[in-house]
Amino acid sequence: MHRHARLIATTLLFTLPLAANAHKAWLLPSATVATADQWITVDAAVSNDLFYFNHVPLRLNALSIIAPDGSSVAAHNTSTGKYRSTFDVQLQQSGTYKLAVVNQGMFATYEDGGTRRRWRGSPERFTTEVPANAKNLTVSQSQTRVETFVTAGAPTTRALAPSNIGLELVPVTHPNDLYAGEAASFRFLLDGKPAAALPVTVIPGGTRYRDNQEEMQLTTDEQGTLHITWPQPGMYWLEAQVQDANTSIAQARQRRASYVATFEVLPQ
Repeated sequence: MHRHARLIATTLLFTLPLAANAHKAWLLPSATVATADQWITVDAAVSNDLFYFNHVPLRLNALSIIAPDGSSVAAHNTSTGKYRSTFDVQLQQSGTYKLAVVNQGMFATYEDGGTRRRWRGSPERFTTEVPANAKNLTVSQSQTRVETFVTAGAPTTRALAPSNIGLELVPVTHPNDLYAGEAASFRFLLDGKPAAALPVTVIPGGTRYRDNQEEMQLTTDEQGTLHITWPQPGMYWLEAQVQDANTSIAQARQRRASYVATFEVLPQ
């Protein structure tokens, strides 16, 4: 494409009100299929492009690594820089690991002395940091889950069990057994129940080098199951969001639950 035409196309792309252009959180492992006792490195970031570091790091305070036997294992060499966080994992067990950053919190907007203010934090902090007589107060609960999956040796499923809290993905097709041109199925749960008619966005990586995001807009069926055929090999980013009034925090009147995952699709 001619340089001037490319500049115009890129400018138009970033002015479109598409979810694909919003900041995206992700975990990116150096390998999704490995051998037992191998080490992997994982990048964690929130970026404009997939999977490129150009916004802020994804914080690791709420990092969870579930081993194939269901136990928790520690991350090694954790570090957070200007644009990304990184950590290492030693795959000492054979089977499938689930790596996740899971956060729950509150978000509030209110007026204080004629000034519109925003607040984000925990229920404990809410009572001391937000004025009790705040005007036009709106409080929401936030539940976010960012995941990826790594298998050492033969794939297993124990680490993939849901917590039944918030929006989650339960693989029907194993997440490390995905191939270009083949159909895969994932089941979405909201608080342990099927998330029917859920809009799901899937985008292949490398968006920095494309004018077209090539996003796929899909919807789960009545059982909360998503069916997808991968068009080509590579890394993919998946996102789903729900807004409802089913909060678990007394002060909140609405909830936003989101789920993000990174998958590797292999060639045939």
